[in-house]
Amino acid sequence: MKIFKKFTFDSAHSLPNVPDGHKCKNVHGHTYHLTIWVERPLDEKMGWVMDFAELKEIISPVVKELDHKYINDIPGLENPTCEILVKWIWDRVIDDLEGLVKVELNETPTSGAVYKGK
Repeated sequence: MKIFKKFTFDSAHSLPNVPDGHKCKNVHGHTYHLTIWVERPLDEKMGWVMDFAELKEIISPVVKELDHKYINDIPGLENPTCEILVKWIWDRVIDDLEGLVKVELNETPTSGAVYKGK
């Protein structure tokens, strides 16, 4: 069974590798919407796949690291496209989150990226 939990954070960034004149070369911000998907067997005794509070505890430090930050200053995010950022989030939580199957990140209501591992 799969479960998911959604998080939001606000961050500023710029994309230094886009051509001069591209609007995203300038510093700008997004309200990111992050969805974490976990797949595990249903624990019949507990009646859940995992405690949502436990999932929040694992993801919250990563969200805190990004929230209200200029994310270009974070090592590994010098060119923080949505694709790079979603993989960076995956890499930060994969060792602590058994059953992680998908990380979805929307930087606007109509655009985003999904990462499911290698």
